[in-house]
Amino acid sequence: MATYGPESTPTQVTAPTAANRPRPTVTAPWIRAGKGRGEPLVMVTAYDAPTARVADGAGVDLILVGDSLAMVVLGYDDTLHVTVDDMAHHTAAVARTSPRPMVVADLPWMSYHTGATDAVRNAATLVRAGAQAVKLEGGRKRLAVIEAIIDAEIPVMGHLGLTPQSFHSMGGFKVQGKDLEAAKVLVDDARALAGAGCFAVVLEGIPDVVAQLITESVDVPTIGIGAGPHCDGQVLVWHDVLGFDEQRPPKFVRRYAALQADATDALGRWVGDVRAGRFPDDSESYHLAAPTVPSLVHH
Repeated sequence: MATYGPESTPTQVTAPTAANRPRPTVTAPWIRAGKGRGEPLVMVTAYDAPTARVADGAGVDLILVGDSLAMVVLGYDDTLHVTVDDMAHHTAAVARTSPRPMVVADLPWMSYHTGATDAVRNAATLVRAGAQAVKLEGGRKRLAVIEAIIDAEIPVMGHLGLTPQSFHSMGGFKVQGKDLEAAKVLVDDARALAGAGCFAVVLEGIPDVVAQLITESVDVPTIGIGAGPHCDGQVLVWHDVLGFDEQRPPKFVRRYAALQADATDALGRWVGDVRAGRFPDDSESYHLAAPTVPSLVHH
């Protein structure tokens, strides 16, 4: 069955699926109110217009313009090299697609560590670029900064556990909260972030039972990455989910495609066609009208 718009152009109508069924506009209050809704939240990273369109089309709830940009797009070895200007540039590219999912942008390293004034200014830069919320790492020592950003009417998502901006002090990318005292600290930090007004908290690289305890202890959604199945939602990096890299993925990643291999193969076949004279062929070339050709040849 087809429907017709104002210019009588037929449009195919497809049955709703998990990815394309109508969903509510995603906002910070909607996310916060989703605690206990029964359907897990889904967040994925995106860093430009094409990846944002893919994420939107897949039906995710949130798009995170993560500081993982530094590693998976800009080629750095860690997240510490990315700047506010970098984040704003890529956030704007995502936001220009006007995606249905909520756009959350990471505040990068040293953009909120020097005080509330700098933090609010940098958060505002990301919002002006198109973010609807910002995410920052750390527990109770970040409360003053979080409260200042929220007081500026900018929603804040927290991030606890393995916080990549702190990997030097953590001794590397290591699972956190593995003993009783460390687990208690994470629970207390999560409660403090929720109490300060964070609308959600990312839990990264912690044991599943600790993530479950945190999830049951706070009244805002938790979104896990390497934190087991008991969180209120899950997030992964776009390149990890789709296999668009050459690195062995972390234990918590499940690959759903092998785009790096597929893209390399496809591009290699095009290279072979060009070198063998098979591309472009007649159908891929533009032509003059037949009467014009003799006169042009004899000109």
